[in-house]
Amino acid sequence: MKKKLFALTMAMVMAISLAACGGSNSSESTDGNSFKVGVIGPLTGDAAIYGTCVANSAQIAVDEINALGGDIQFELMTEDDVNDAETSVNAYNALMDDGMQLLVGTVTTQPALSVVPLAYEDRVFTITPSASGDDVIAINDNDNVFQICFTDSNQGSRSAQYIDENFENPQIAIIYKNDDQYSIGIRDNFKAEADARGMSIVYEGTFTTASQTDFNVQLAAAQSAGADLLFLPIYYTPASAILTQANTLGYKPTFFGVDGMDGILTAKNFDASLAEGVYLLTPFSADAEDEMTQNFVTKYQEAYGETPNQFGADAYDAIYTLYQAIQAAGVTADMSNEEICDALIEVMPTLAVTGLTSAGSEMTWDANGAVSKDPTAVIIENGTYVTP
Repeated sequence: MKKKLFALTMAMVMAISLAACGGSNSSESTDGNSFKVGVIGPLTGDAAIYGTCVANSAQIAVDEINALGGDIQFELMTEDDVNDAETSVNAYNALMDDGMQLLVGTVTTQPALSVVPLAYEDRVFTITPSASGDDVIAINDNDNVFQICFTDSNQGSRSAQYIDENFENPQIAIIYKNDDQYSIGIRDNFKAEADARGMSIVYEGTFTTASQTDFNVQLAAAQSAGADLLFLPIYYTPASAILTQANTLGYKPTFFGVDGMDGILTAKNFDASLAEGVYLLTPFSADAEDEMTQNFVTKYQEAYGETPNQFGADAYDAIYTLYQAIQAAGVTADMSNEEICDALIEVMPTLAVTGLTSAGSEMTWDANGAVSKDPTAVIIENGTYVTP
């Protein structure tokens, strides 16, 4: 199909209804006529903290919706992609063999860039909770992919804006992963915004998957350059190594990360006290006091024994966005993938969804699939996220 050319301006305000969990772990419809929703993400490997939380949170949302007993019921199917593009393609094909009609995925950007063209060709409506790369909603001129997370360009530019407005003349160093599109995209947009604002970037260092355990050279160079703020557009695993090695070197800049660093407090073999004072740009804080957040966090903790991260909150919002889109479009589970996909594409720009990750406001989408919501900064204090 052609790229979406329409932009509907009327918004239908639709409140998310939180229902009590029905007590069953099954996500299947009681009448056998359920929408089959696939989830693809890393359930094992270094990024498992993201994919596992996405799958768990999606299950909570599905159970809530199914417990309402309405005509819209979901069956959730999950596949592990270990944050690998080729494995993610295999996971997608397995889900299609099992009858997938809607895709919540992938969790991370690099696999998404391989899976999205397949979903476009098959006309599977796709909503990704956390694959934030700008290309995810643009590759092959697709029209069927929508994001719950804000884009890498938004993260990068808003990080620079926040730092410029809240720190006095910081001397900035950047360490990013140069074989990861997620990290590259955020870095590029951060640097563009920082340069436009006349901010001082005194050092840039890079690393790859093969070298993400030793950062002594980069940290020593950043310290020598006089950097007092270290911007880290990376995931929590290398970030935890950077914080540990900086502490060993006696280097104590302000650390500023993005949504990929969510989860650092529970990183394996990491002293969480080293994350004190770290800033993150994230749309979700488990310590927020609003009723929606507390209901979700309580259910997650009761079911899985730990606190959910931002990726889980994005997934929860993704399921409820699907729910409201299906309501608005009037589609049924016995329709073809293409019929469902085309109908949901048409209604998505009309939705206004209040979710866990919309900071009390509403998420809306443009005709290209990008979500409109503002990232907010939190700081880690006493092992929790707080608003500065």
